[in-house]
Order: sequence, then structure tokens, then C-alpha cells
Amino acid sequence: MAFQAGGPRPAPRPVPATPGAQAYLQDYATLLEAVSFPSFVVDHRWDVLLANGAFRTLFRGIGPHPTAMPADNFLRFVLFHPDASTVLGDHESSWCLPMLAHFADALERYGHDPALQAVRRDIAQDPLMEAAYRQGLPHWMRAVGEEAVEHDGAVRPLHHPDPRRGVTDCRVVVETPRSLERLGCTRLTLVLRETRRPAQRPARAARTASHLRVVSGTD
Repeated sequence: MAFQAGGPRPAPRPVPATPGAQAYLQDYATLLEAVSFPSFVVDHRWDVLLANGAFRTLFRGIGPHPTAMPADNFLRFVLFHPDASTVLGDHESSWCLPMLAHFADALERYGHDPALQAVRRDIAQDPLMEAAYRQGLPHWMRAVGEEAVEHDGAVRPLHHPDPRRGVTDCRVVVETPRSLERLGCTRLTLVLRETRRPAQRPARAARTASHLRVVSGTD
């Protein structure tokens, strides 16, 4: 049901143990596999519970990381994986800052969650990431408004490993049926657009603790 980039993960993420919930997620995983665009289901921690083949293909070139693989926890992948910018175009402003905004909201609502607290500690351990979170993020949110923060409907750049796609854009579509919502889950689909951007694939980032710059114009 849950997958890691490049193949299935042997154990799925914890989900409600009721037979009905398990059966629903198994059938939902089958539905995801029929979708041609990268599609995945996360919980409030951004743990990836389900992901389809197109999602695995998109991130097939991502190198190993102990805590930030895209099919393990998408929040950690965006924020902490040094290879994230090789797939997520315009990485800082189009992906990192919106994810930090959603993380701040999740932390406010689920402040005692140990997994979210662990992400907060990891942010605090890196001076640039901490500055971006504490000073840069509020400034950016005031500058761009709520629409730029919201995932649903956002158009964001991607570097797809399939050369037929190449450097392109995707529209993020958030669809959460009631049964998934009851389980505390959200489904996101990255609808790949046909329009290609000029080929400007970034070099692989150095494996440092942080790849965020402090947002210019911080308070």
C-alpha cells in the first residue's frame, strides 16, 4: 500500500486498525494506481500512507536519506532532502515556503504530536532554516497572500526524470473524500502540464544540513 521511491516499502504506515478502514485504504490504493499523474495520500504529519506508480517514477532518482525520503514523509523530503531541488523546481519559494506555512499550521493544531515536534527541532538546529521559519516565513506570507500558501490549485515547477516531460509545471489538486477525511488523511495529485519550460535543470545540491536561504526582506 505505501511505497518508497523505486519500489514497495515492506510495512505500510500506521492507519486506523479497523477492518473497514484497512479495506477502504487497500481499495483506494488500487484507485491511485489507475491515475496517470503522481498522486499520494498523507496524514496530518505528512507521512505518506499511499502513493502510486507515477509518484514513484517522479522521484526515482532521489538518493537515500535516513529521514526524508519522498514516499516516507513528504514534509521532511521538501525541507531536508538535499536532492529535493533536483525534482521540485524553484524549490525554496514554490515548495519549501508553502510547506513551512502548512507545517506551522499543523504545529498549531497538533502541537503535542512527537513527529511534528521532531521536525521543529530539526528546523531549529539549522540557523538558516530557523531564520527562514521565524522571520522569512511571516514576511513571505504577508507579501504573497493566502493563495500562494494554499496547495490546492497552485501551479508549481517540476523537473521530471522522463525527458518527454523534462522541465515542466504541475498543478497541485487536493481531493479528500469524506472517508479519507474521517481517517485524518489528505490526497494530493500533481497534474503534469503539457507546456515545457526551458531546460534549466539545477545541479545536484551539496549534502548539507540545509538548502534554504534566508528570505530576502525579512523583518
